[in-house]
Amino acid sequence: MRKVGRASKNLAEGVVTFVIGLVLRLFTGDVETPIITLTKVGVVLMVVGGVLVLIGLFQAVRGTGKA
Repeated sequence: MRKVGRASKNLAEGVVTFVIGLVLRLFTGDVETPIITLTKVGVVLMVVGGVLVLIGLFQAVRGTGKA
């Protein structure tokens, strides 16, 4: 099995998290939940995903994301 570097892992996780957050933000406006709205959860996931992507890019540029 191929070892995946930390930078690649952070980039992949960030993109997936951002996309899930974007889907929640765009398509759950009509869904009502008792505690928090899913659109707000989507925004939080988008921010977390964006931060993970930035960390992954930083690690890739600096070379610190190697296995």
